[in-house]
Amino acid sequence: MEIVKFSENDSVEELTNLLHSSYKRLADMGLKFVATYQTSEYTKSFLKNGECFIIKENEMIIATVMYYNSFFMKEEDAPAWYKKDFVSYFGKFAVMPEYQNKGIGGMLMDFLEEYAKSKGKTELALDTSEKALHLIDYYKKRGYRFIEYHQWDVTNYRSVVMSKKLSS
Repeated sequence: MEIVKFSENDSVEELTNLLHSSYKRLADMGLKFVATYQTSEYTKSFLKNGECFIIKENEMIIATVMYYNSFFMKEEDAPAWYKKDFVSYFGKFAVMPEYQNKGIGGMLMDFLEEYAKSKGKTELALDTSEKALHLIDYYKKRGYRFIEYHQWDVTNYRSVVMSKKLSS
């Protein structure tokens, strides 16, 4: 499987549907992640905020992640950690439910960690709901540690910001 950048030839609707289906478990927990309800128009505008990487199988998008440099998140609502120059972060990390637990997410994470290093970053960060214990455990196993709590104005939960030191 090859990781490529999302292009104008790829379907924004398909990407949005992937996010909805991948985040459904979190929605079912009552967590209001933006990826659980965002529209295709929102997805299209959001793609300008970072670099979107995807994995396809049989021309269908089965996994995605958004990579952000620290300069994107300078607004007041952002976690303090995201504003540091040596930090990049990611979000909209999704693997189609039927493709989960097959190493695809780990492959995307490995790629992202190397990509951040190639951009001169020494930390890669993320945030997720403090109630999404399965995700927190997944990131802890990958070497991510707790940094701080953050409350986004568009969610109904408190986030945990986690980060990993990238080895040189």
